[in-house]
Amino acid sequence: MQKTPIGKDSRQLLNAILEGIHKIKGKDIVKIDLTKINHSECNYFIICHGNSTTQVDAIARSVEKTVEEMVGEKAWHKDGYQNSVWVLLDYADVMVHVFQHETRKHYNLENLWADAATEKIQTEN
Repeated sequence: MQKTPIGKDSRQLLNAILEGIHKIKGKDIVKIDLTKINHSECNYFIICHGNSTTQVDAIARSVEKTVEEMVGEKAWHKDGYQNSVWVLLDYADVMVHVFQHETRKHYNLENLWADAATEKIQTEN
């Protein structure tokens, strides 16, 4: 069963998530489109990393705040704030993964979902 293509609400959610990441200068932002992958948990992964536990925590909190302000949604589930090496924010259709750099390299989610369409998101310098 194929999932529905991105709708207006999902586009607004993705934009708010990316805005929240940009505010705290998240690194190497990637959007993975899982809509054509059967049995995936959601439609999109957004993955980025920070350079410290403080930055990882700040990026994730910025995403939460920005999404709530722009879209009026709260994460259904969140995990990882205890140590801030990998914070997961679950918005049902979109899962946000904010890593520390070494943890991101270790788990390598981009390669795990290598058969999905991947887009690198440009950041401002």
